[in-house]
Amino acid sequence: MKPDSIAIRKRYDRIAPYFEGMEAVMEGLFFKNWRKRLWAKVEGHHILEVGVGTGKNFDYYPKDARITAIDFSEQMLKQAAQKRDRKNVNVELELMDIQSLCFADNSFDTVICSFVFCSVPSAVKGLKELYRVCKPGGQVLLLEHVLSSNPVIAAVMNLLNPVVVALVGANINRNTVKNVKACAFTSVHVDERSSDIIKLIEARK
Repeated sequence: MKPDSIAIRKRYDRIAPYFEGMEAVMEGLFFKNWRKRLWAKVEGHHILEVGVGTGKNFDYYPKDARITAIDFSEQMLKQAAQKRDRKNVNVELELMDIQSLCFADNSFDTVICSFVFCSVPSAVKGLKELYRVCKPGGQVLLLEHVLSSNPVIAAVMNLLNPVVVALVGANINRNTVKNVKACAFTSVHVDERSSDIIKLIEARK
């Protein structure tokens, strides 16, 4: 794991017990509906969730699917495991870095993540790993914060980004749509309901 990955992981380990409380307002007002839209697009039986965090997506898992969920923060996974047991969710949790996935090529029908690539040091490397483990004809679904297309808002986001990274390890100025299009996917589509800074991205292998 790269040194910057270690630093980010330690920040998430530190805030893991408080993470859901920190995002409770935004989750209730905005993120919950986006998660429903994201998971409604899932196809196939074998699913990989990358960056499971504290398990915020558990309520949206499709029934009868085989789901593996990973995170690089041990303390986040601990919170997810407690929620899994409490809610009786059928999911296999694993400690793993998105930049180096321990899965064979062409393993999953759908690879899915929400608000993850803001925290991946090498975003393109992580995306190439998602592409690698996705089956041919399968899909990678991303729900992500991105840099605003408004020059004034973008300038503010770029100005604030070092502070946000220092506090929680998340970048708020990523060009994730551009990074996805730079990979070898056969098609990349941004859901028309996406906002300026929240994008639901569908990429087909």
